[in-house]
Amino acid sequence: MIRLKFSVELNYEVAAPGCDFIFNIHAAHTRRQRVLTEMMEIGQFLLPQVHTDAATSNRYMRLKAEPGPLRLRYSATVEVQHHVAAPELIAEQPVSRLPPEVLTYLYPSRYCQSDRLFDVALREFGRLPPGYARVKAICDWVASHVSFKSATTNASTSAIDTLHDRVGVCRDFAHLMIALCRALNMPARFATGIDYGADPALGPSDFHAYVEVFLGDRWYLFDPSGTAIPMGLMRFGVGRDAADVSYATIFGGVRAEPPNISIIAIEDAFSGAELPRRRPEALSTDDGPITA
Repeated sequence: MIRLKFSVELNYEVAAPGCDFIFNIHAAHTRRQRVLTEMMEIGQFLLPQVHTDAATSNRYMRLKAEPGPLRLRYSATVEVQHHVAAPELIAEQPVSRLPPEVLTYLYPSRYCQSDRLFDVALREFGRLPPGYARVKAICDWVASHVSFKSATTNASTSAIDTLHDRVGVCRDFAHLMIALCRALNMPARFATGIDYGADPALGPSDFHAYVEVFLGDRWYLFDPSGTAIPMGLMRFGVGRDAADVSYATIFGGVRAEPPNISIIAIEDAFSGAELPRRRPEALSTDDGPITA
């Protein structure tokens, strides 16, 4: 079990006549991610509305801000209990046997044009035996063919762009891996959160994007960017691609400062909380047979 304590601070200067926001910065409540404590501080006197999506467990907060400074600080302590499995025992499922809830993650989406990557996926991975090892091969291929470099892409960069440019940030790695998996008929989805254990040389803690692929009877974790320790991932939301789970969707004029994020892992032998570490086993934070 992993216990993570973190905070996310966002600062905006809101232009007149005000601005509507939808935030996705609450830790998701799932069967394997338990929120022990949480607090939201808002610098303006506002009445936000928080909605939990039943299908994904994503928690969205909507508010209308007045002109002027807007500061939000969300802090929480969560426990993540991973399902651990032997990779060689995890099979792919044929489309005919997939749960109906995962079918939407087979289709092409705005940033994951899997229909245009079929030839690449088939050439590179079509001869590999189906199963977890093939997905891991896709993850490793993306990691080795794309270079991680900040400020090299933008909000319109897609999987096709990343395959061509061979450079990007975590969301670009995730979009490319998802598109390749879907091209081979494997449901794959985009996950957002923050992570503990990334190399400090990459800069301050930031939001992180990773991948979940449906294999056997549950969603398994993959980080094609290679920058995170999968055991240290904490989920905010999941969706078809980044368009579904932006940490802030803004309807109006604002000036935004970079997010300020901190995260620590709490080790406690008495309760069984350990520090995140790299493991050879397959990890999942889904308790199967589905929802999120």
